[in-house]
Amino acid sequence: MPATASSLPAASAGLGLRRDLLAELAAAPDGAFDFLECAPDNWVGIGGPPGEALAALAARHPLTCHGLSLSLGGPEPLDREFLARTRAFLDRHRVHHYSEHLSYCTDEGHLYDLLPLPFTEAAVRHVAARIGQAQDLLGRRIAVENIAYYAAPWRDMDEADFINAVLDAADCDLLLDVNNVQVNAVNHGYDAAGFIARMPSRRVAGYHVAGHLDVAPDLKVDTHGSAVSEPVWGLLALAFDLHGVRPTLLERDFGFPPLPELLDEVAHIRRIQAAATPGRPR
Repeated sequence: MPATASSLPAASAGLGLRRDLLAELAAAPDGAFDFLECAPDNWVGIGGPPGEALAALAARHPLTCHGLSLSLGGPEPLDREFLARTRAFLDRHRVHHYSEHLSYCTDEGHLYDLLPLPFTEAAVRHVAARIGQAQDLLGRRIAVENIAYYAAPWRDMDEADFINAVLDAADCDLLLDVNNVQVNAVNHGYDAAGFIARMPSRRVAGYHVAGHLDVAPDLKVDTHGSAVSEPVWGLLALAFDLHGVRPTLLERDFGFPPLPELLDEVAHIRRIQAAATPGRPR
């Protein structure tokens, strides 16, 4: 299988491709970002002006994909037809980096949320087998993302051990979402820096950063609707130092500011990448 994110330099900074941003992204100056990321679930089979706009952007910029509805940890069989259509989409747009969530989102239909898996050996075996099946059907190595969650499932191990066990059993990569680490650390009372340190460097294929909602000092909600917070920027710098610089994406799903504000955050990713000192955490 091709290596994850093989088409991107390690020091690259991207922006999420959203329909509300299509016109602004098309008019963005060259070099404003290094790649765009879209959810193929929202674009497979889409034609007309939106499909043409996506094709034009994909021809101009490297494209990565982040799935939303594969339900890797779900109880029902993987949707082979959907995987075949996704593979065709990835091949058509020359996408090397495809990721999904370490979660489930279906149970006799779509639940429209990313729900946590129980942190158990049985869940490790279940989801690892499904990741392997998805990799075979997609014809490429994939990465799984650590999710934000608000109710802890049944657990025989902690979250970091669970993620490591899944990565080893499935032989897949990790998309490390540092905002989700910050949200979970606050909500569930663990050390965010310690969690990042326990992730396996050799499997980290990329990073996500995003904004969250501060509901209370002990409650954060992963919204992707605001600017990235200072604690998350700090965790991203730590991750670069611990695991190395990798392609890094800024996620924003709503509450879009003017594009120059988003590009300022992309530029901040580049500055943190340039200042990274792998092997010597600050």
